[in-house]
Amino acid sequence: MQTTSSRNRSDRTKNLVGFMVGGTRYAVDILRVREIVNPQAVVALPQAPPVVIGVADHRGEVVPILDLRRRLGLASEAPTRRTKWIIVRVGKRSAGLVVDAVTEVFGAGEDSARQVPEIGVGDAARGISAVHAHEGSLVFVIDVDRIAAAAEAIEPRALGSGGSSGSGGSGSGGSGGGGRISG
Repeated sequence: MQTTSSRNRSDRTKNLVGFMVGGTRYAVDILRVREIVNPQAVVALPQAPPVVIGVADHRGEVVPILDLRRRLGLASEAPTRRTKWIIVRVGKRSAGLVVDAVTEVFGAGEDSARQVPEIGVGDAARGISAVHAHEGSLVFVIDVDRIAAAAEAIEPRALGSGGSSGSGGSGSGGSGGGGRISG
């Protein structure tokens, strides 16, 4: 008997999860995505990098939450009903990426690839690993490792067992539900 899971996708041509940040279309490799969830309570951390809005207790794991608007040089905005967290794999850990909206799961191949622009250096680099033309516009595929590098400064063992009893932060206000990506 064959079972399906989030790792055994039925349509392998769908390799990207699309999302919006500040009116621009972005995507992340579907193999890096653990889950897409509504925003949950966040515990702010003193002296955390500016893009890290705090940590959340997600399914028993302390997960750093990064505001992609801040990371991409945009002003933060209050969450809306469309705001989502994309929980991604970063090494052996997870990180949550706050996005304005998740749009679709789609496929992109070499025929849609465009040249990646060289924008910024060091921390100012945008963290774009690929660019694809999709449905009449450009989609920027983020480099999860570069984008989430600020989360590596957050050491979960140093946080103690504080849990997520804090209120809100800029990522709060959701019900904590969500769905697994299974393509």
